[in-house]
Amino acid sequence: MTSRLFSPLTLRGTTFANRVWLAPMCQYSATDGLPNDWHHVHLASRAVGGFGLVIAEATAVVPEGRITPQDTGLWNDAQVAAWRRITDSVHAAGSLAGVQLAHAGRKASTYRPWSPTQGTVPADDGGWPTVAPSAVAFPGYDVPAAMTVEQVQQVPRDFAAAARRAHEAGFDVVEVHAAHGYLLHEFLSPLSNERTDEYGGSLENRARLLVETVDAVRGTWPDDRPLLVRFSATDWVEGGLTVDEVTEVAKDLAGHGVDLVDISTGGNVHASIPVGPGYQVPAARAVRAGSGLPVAAVGLIESPQHAEGILVDEAADVVLLGRAALREPYWPRRAAHELGVPVTAVAWPPQYDRGAWR
Repeated sequence: MTSRLFSPLTLRGTTFANRVWLAPMCQYSATDGLPNDWHHVHLASRAVGGFGLVIAEATAVVPEGRITPQDTGLWNDAQVAAWRRITDSVHAAGSLAGVQLAHAGRKASTYRPWSPTQGTVPADDGGWPTVAPSAVAFPGYDVPAAMTVEQVQQVPRDFAAAARRAHEAGFDVVEVHAAHGYLLHEFLSPLSNERTDEYGGSLENRARLLVETVDAVRGTWPDDRPLLVRFSATDWVEGGLTVDEVTEVAKDLAGHGVDLVDISTGGNVHASIPVGPGYQVPAARAVRAGSGLPVAAVGLIESPQHAEGILVDEAADVVLLGRAALREPYWPRRAAHELGVPVTAVAWPPQYDRGAWR
């Protein structure tokens, strides 16, 4: 049987063995931005499990860009060395390694999800002041400081420096995080961007920082390696960012060296979201059709048959798994078996060969 899910995909000079990738998922387990044994096992085990690309969590480009004090980072050389150990293991397992570069903006300096305390972390508990396009708080968090133009223009340089370190750390792919209510999404959405300068107002102005950031990263990131952008394609509320707007921005980014867009939704404000299997796939389909860029779909994609169908129906070019991958690190190997892909077409580590489906 020929499976779309297990067909290769080439972006620039990089070929992915299949189209089922591990979505970036925050582990909130680092100290001083350094990934540790937890991150090593989390990512390397999914590489052994057969994911064509494993993408590391939202990794802050500056310390104040962390969502929580326990986020990973790429703002210094010690972090480069810690990540290199992990990417070496991912490569040894036959997969490729990606990292999502991020700045949390007004959603920074918060307690991690399982903390008994929630909201903004105060300075006496390790927190820091936050910044955003405008002095508009995310509900339940402290009011951020509106960024000066000089601060805004520093953001692309910070992302570019992190991308350079990502290359040194052995990553094959970088993804710019412009989703889930973090800084670049905050600029894109009129719900969080009330600026009246060149970074606010029209869609072109609201997208300006993202375009400048992509240009800076692409100028640092090797030409033969792919650059991805993650979008939240809608805020799910009236007056917020829309699928049509994201499609327009994605279409523009195709001319700035972006190779694939990763389509999620929501996160910038509280909203009623109709969550269900594949609930974000229609947005991915729309952006793919309107932008001309390859697209990744994500969001409660759990069965191999569902994932295969999304690709066969041309709603997306890749699927990213989150919660399903947390439950089952070897999901791709089971999926290949269920879809009738011969075991000879999906290489198993020799140490695990006795467990391979025949």
